[in-house]
Amino acid sequence: MTLRQTYQKGKMLLEKAGIETPAFDAVCLFEKVFGMDRQKLMIHGMEPAEEAHAAAYWELCEMRAQGRPLQYILGEWPFMDFTLCVGEGVLVPREETELLVYTAAERLRVGSGAKGPWKGIDLCGGSGAVAIGLASLLPGLEISCAELYADAFRFLEANVRRLASKAVHPARLDVLSPESAAPFSGLDLVVSNPPYVEAGVIAGLQKEVQQEPRTALDGGEDGLVFYRAIAQLWVPRLKPGGVAAVEIGEEQAQAVTELFRDAGVREIEVRKDFNGLDRVVVGCFYPGP
Repeated sequence: MTLRQTYQKGKMLLEKAGIETPAFDAVCLFEKVFGMDRQKLMIHGMEPAEEAHAAAYWELCEMRAQGRPLQYILGEWPFMDFTLCVGEGVLVPREETELLVYTAAERLRVGSGAKGPWKGIDLCGGSGAVAIGLASLLPGLEISCAELYADAFRFLEANVRRLASKAVHPARLDVLSPESAAPFSGLDLVVSNPPYVEAGVIAGLQKEVQQEPRTALDGGEDGLVFYRAIAQLWVPRLKPGGVAAVEIGEEQAQAVTELFRDAGVREIEVRKDFNGLDRVVVGCFYPGP
């Protein structure tokens, strides 16, 4: 069997399973096993495929057909201009989260009118995508990356080491705990992509999403548990004029804006993602009446 035939068999398997992007997924898996991207496959497609490699490729296609996230099978996924290690126990970094990173960086630069130094914290940090992305855009930033759960924290530490992000400092702490917030003060930035899916909705999500950790998805009955904690516990850790920025679900802009406003955040803006959906709430903290 040729390389092209091997690839086609895998793609057909994914098509029959109802995978939304069978060609893309199949070529990603093919590259993982054979070391060939789409262009090389086109050039060398008529060459014979090694049986062991073909079997390994089809096995990965079977895993994907059964609903295992593509990112977990690959073991890594791109975010901004770098690649992160991912797997069971950590939320897969998504393209729309890049908007959170760019928005927070922009507001911090505009608000301070300087190049730093800045001190910040990324809450519910997961793989470290947001903190590492911010550090790459803001050379003057030192940022703690808070994650409670051991599996996710393992990926966070691995990504910080892998990308030599010396400005990112992994921290095991509970974002919902007042004791965790107490040691922090005078922050220039509080940023978060927290769990924000309503608990009752999770069972109806795509099967791939349901394989991601529930702890990274479940925002409580109304999806706002973490936003309340951020507003009550973490926004007050900002210095006057400090930036608060969070990713939100598409119907949460008003509720999160009100929580932020009640916490003393002003100059609030809601940013839409590339699909035209509300995705980021950002503002600056000014304590007092």
